[in-house]
Order: sequence, then C-alpha cells, then structure tokens
Amino acid sequence: MFKKASLVRVIGLCLFIVALGTAFGVSAQEQVTISFWHHYNAQSPENETLNKVLIPAFEKQYPHIKVKAVPHEWDQLHKKILVSTSSNQLPDVARADIAWVPEFQKLNILVPLNQEMEDFHTVAEGLLEGPMATARVKGDYYGLALNTNTKILFYNKALFDRAGVSVPKTLDEFFMAARKLSKKTGRPIWGYAEPALAGWNICPFIWSNGGEITDPEYKVASGYLNSAQNVEIIQKLADLYRDGAMTGFSQGAIPLTDGYAQGRYGMILEGPWKFAELEVSYPQFNPVTAPMPAGKGGSVQVLGGEDIVMFKTAQKEAAWAFMRFMTSEYAQVEMAKVGQLPVNKKALESSVVRDNKNMLPFLEAIKTARPRPPVSTWPEIDKELTYAVTLSILGEKPVQESLEEAAKKIDLLLSRQ
Repeated sequence: MFKKASLVRVIGLCLFIVALGTAFGVSAQEQVTISFWHHYNAQSPENETLNKVLIPAFEKQYPHIKVKAVPHEWDQLHKKILVSTSSNQLPDVARADIAWVPEFQKLNILVPLNQEMEDFHTVAEGLLEGPMATARVKGDYYGLALNTNTKILFYNKALFDRAGVSVPKTLDEFFMAARKLSKKTGRPIWGYAEPALAGWNICPFIWSNGGEITDPEYKVASGYLNSAQNVEIIQKLADLYRDGAMTGFSQGAIPLTDGYAQGRYGMILEGPWKFAELEVSYPQFNPVTAPMPAGKGGSVQVLGGEDIVMFKTAQKEAAWAFMRFMTSEYAQVEMAKVGQLPVNKKALESSVVRDNKNMLPFLEAIKTARPRPPVSTWPEIDKELTYAVTLSILGEKPVQESLEEAAKKIDLLLSRQ
C-alpha cells in the first residue's frame, strides 16, 4: 500500500505529465473522429493532397483526432447535405460552395463561428477579406474561406494563328473571333465552348456588358434581369449558337478539356484547375490565357471558391481545430501546389504562388470578380436563370420574353429571404 507521501508524489507526477502534454498541444482527451464532406474530385491532385499530405499532417499534430474524408460530386454534395438535414446525419465539417452558405444558414444548421470560437477573429484576420465576406450572413460568419477562384479566357493559339485572329480584348472582338475561328465542314471547329448555361457561366457576360441579376439589395429581379443590357448580351450568345460558333452545353458535346486541347474549341472560360487537368490528359499541349474580354461594365468574372463550414451537430472543438488547420499557411501552400488559389495571406506570399505563372492571371482577375447574389434561395434562382437562358440561346423563346418571365419568378424567390 502506498504511503500518503508517495501517493501525493504520484498524483503530482501525473498532473505534471498532463500539463506537459497540453503545453505541447497533445490533448489527453479520448479519441474522436470527425467527418469531412467535400467535393474534391476523387481522382484529382487536390484529393490526393488532402488524403496523403494534409490529413496525415493534421492527425500527427492532433493525435486524438481522426478525420474521415468523404468525397462527393459537387451537385450531389449539396443534395446530400439537404437530405441529411432532416435526419440529423450531417458531417462535422464540409467544403461548401460559397453560394450555398446563405441557404444553409437559413436552415439553421451552421455554427456562427464568430460567436462560438474564441480565436475566430485571429484566424479570420489571416485570410483574404473578399473570400471571407462570402461566409458572412446577416452580420455573423458561418464559415472560413477555404479557397478562392475565378475564370479567365483560355485560347487555342494554333487555331488563332491559322485563322489570323487576334486575341479578343473586348466582347465585340470576342464574338467576331468566335465566328472567324469556327469551321462547319470536315472536322468541325467551334470558336467558343461553354459547358453550361447557369449563373456561374452567364453572369460574367451579363456583368461585363453592364447588366445585373437583381437590384443592389437583392430584393427584386424585375427591371434588372430583363434589362436592355441583358437582352442584348443573351441575344448575342443566342446568335453565336445559331451560327454554329458556340457549343459545349448540349448533350453529346465534346468535353471541354478534350475539345480545347484537340483543337476543336477555339476559346473557353475556365479556372486554375484547367492547368492541372491539361497536364494530366494532354501534357504536350501548351495552354495560353488572356483576361475576360471587357464590355460596357468592364472585364468582370464570377468569384468562385469554397468555404469550410461547421454544422451544429459537430464535435466542435475537434472540428474547429481541423478548420484552422485547413486554412493555415502550411495547408494552403500544399493545396496551391496542385492549383488551388490560397486565401491565407501568408500563403499568397510564398514562392509556390509567386513563382507560379499560371496563378498570376487569376489573382489579377479576382480583383474585379463578383460573387453570385448571396441569398438563401440562390440555388432555386439559378435554376430559373438557367432555364430562361437555355430557352433563349436555343431559340425556343424570344430573349426578352424569357427573361421577363424568369424575373417575375425570381422576384417571388427573393421575397422569401
């Protein structure tokens, strides 16, 4: 049996060990496993970096926390979260498209980080203000900016040289170039390819032409979506499609990467991930880029990216540790190596970013890029916008009529904020 003095010494030693472990960041807590849902493509370099570099590094730093990363397709992740909301089967954290955050906030499933995490402001100050603003809804922050992106013009130089076409600097030059590059006989060539007709794809044309989707307060679409500027630019896209100079969004179209690298598409508007995709599939092809052609509203692309969010059912301490890690300089630099644009200010100053000539045009384009309307009903609004633009470009309904009908429907969706 221990003497009293010996027992005191043993207890003291135990407390010292616990304190020492805490001082070096080793928690005495029981093992916990957090789930991280994301939409990094399962075969992508980003997903490989996540699973082989970042998660092992995080688990080494936090031995008591294990991370179960679950990949989904982009649209399937959105649906999965909505379905899981009703059954309370949500993950601890997720990589969410910035356009989803207002919607999830309205469902009351996200943690207001600035209210619940003591060091939130310290972490947030290390991230870019613009991307961080995408996580702010009604005065509170429901996520941390994880990565940002936008699009620029990729053009096939061989096709341009063969057709004697100059790189377009304006929208008018863009439409002229698309027609000159196109070839209908023999092996068809399309001057421009766009993989979809949603807001992500159409907003850059609308904004660069001086148009808007809604009023500045996001209260109404009528008078904005159906404006003369928008009718004009959608009609120009419809005419381009009618003339056989635009493709990509129709079923059976050549995939964007293949069509561009194989010389079937003269121009595409794409993000920084395109370099990695081309490097894998067409390592001998040399992509060339230029800014978004400017119109009456300037050269305005769409701001994309993802926020990392925490759900109210999460194991919050462990989830917050993972969120801090994923937005740290180390993690952001590692993801920059595979084409992700960092939001961590220190990571942006790293040689990995500064010496990467492929990233520089995107960092410049982000300065004028704009987010899609930050409203909770955006997914539904986007569907209406896509439907209206599709009818217009396919020539199934006059552009003015199509946009007016969509504006009225979107007015109702905006009233539900």
